[in-house]
Amino acid sequence: MSPVKRITRSRAVQEALGFLVASYLKLVQRTNRFVMEPADAYDRIGPMMPVIAAMWHGQHFMIHFAKRPQDRAASLVSRSGDGEFNAIALRHLGIRAIRGSGARGRNIRKKGGVLAMRSMLRALSDGEMVVMTADIPKIARICGDGIVTLAQMSGRPIVPVAVVTSRRIDFDSWDRASLGLPFGRGAMVIGEPFFVARDADAATLEAARQAVERELDAVHARAYALVGSKDPGARRKQARPTLAEGSRA
Repeated sequence: MSPVKRITRSRAVQEALGFLVASYLKLVQRTNRFVMEPADAYDRIGPMMPVIAAMWHGQHFMIHFAKRPQDRAASLVSRSGDGEFNAIALRHLGIRAIRGSGARGRNIRKKGGVLAMRSMLRALSDGEMVVMTADIPKIARICGDGIVTLAQMSGRPIVPVAVVTSRRIDFDSWDRASLGLPFGRGAMVIGEPFFVARDADAATLEAARQAVERELDAVHARAYALVGSKDPGARRKQARPTLAEGSRA
């Protein structure tokens, strides 16, 4: 490990980075004028809590703006070094981190996917909302099976969410991450919640996976439209492999 990486991975540095990230995000939230669509989203979703809030990778910086102050929430965060200061930032934002991530093939145990699934099920059982990326790492905007399996096993509804600001930085990363800037306009779009039956067969689970993908694409397109932009991730999706193709990579 290089000296620079060793320093950035130290606990003190990561604590400082996490605090700074959280402070910056609070500034972005305070200084943007947000509109919520639909306007009665909280009235509709509130009685269903706890829910599974679904997002695309790249939305992880700002998705938590949509959380109400009274909602207890836990968010799935990878076990990577970068995930550590993300977890610290979440703590400063009042969100508990569950460490682990999805993976393809035999990497699932190394990534902590099994333990993470159990932790998320416990969180939902205890009344915590779970925030989770729906797509598989490195295959952005293609929904994986994990979030559908969580909904099936927990009995809790999946709620697609998108949060976008008019002033932002769109990174040229695999997930087309977006970071809001202060003093602009923002949009929070909440999709229709839907349940996955506990006795769902393979065909039903695949239909649910496709439905999550479609709805997440729709709420993102609408959120960007509300701030006068086009979703940069949508253009890249056309060149992405399908889930089946990605699993063979």
